Amino acid sequence: MNEASYIEIIKDQTKRALWSLSNVIECVPIEYWNENYCEMPLWKHIYHTLHSLDMWYINPRKYYQPLFHIENLNNLDVKTDKILSKEELRHYYLIIEEKINKYNNSLTDDILLAKPENSEWTRFTLILAQHRHLHSHMGMIMGFIIAETGLWPKVVGLEDDIPTGDYSLYFNNNGRE
Repeated sequence: MNEASYIEIIKDQTKRALWSLSNVIECVPIEYWNENYCEMPLWKHIYHTLHSLDMWYINPRKYYQPLFHIENLNNLDVKTDKILSKEELRHYYLIIEEKINKYNNSLTDDILLAKPENSEWTRFTLILAQHRHLHSHMGMIMGFIIAETGLWPKVVGLEDDIPTGDYSLYFNNNGRE
């Protein structure tokens, strides 16, 4: 990673965060997918996290809802009848990952403090806010998984290589390799 470039740091940290999110989603046992945590099904916590990342990372004022979205599907304060499957959310994750990677590759350091069209926030503010939001919700989802299974989903730290090929979804015990 080139630490002389803000964008290169953002790209690296975003890649790590997205890999970690994907792994955490993969770690959700199917028997808990529709179980309620904080009065909402686990899948809805995941969708809320993904939807926010999709909407707010680039420009919330030029955002189009995914075709499967219905009103309040992303809202953790409103129960909805629609249920999203793990496969649907995996697919949605891949769309978001591609969109964010393409966006990050289009950025340069000199435009990070500029505001995207019709936005009241700078690009840097939007990106940083989504990293904060993503990690808050990912931590909650990990807590649900750990409480139910005793297994700690693997996430990628600053010094870690991003796993490729076959790898364990979980740390061995208490967050350690």
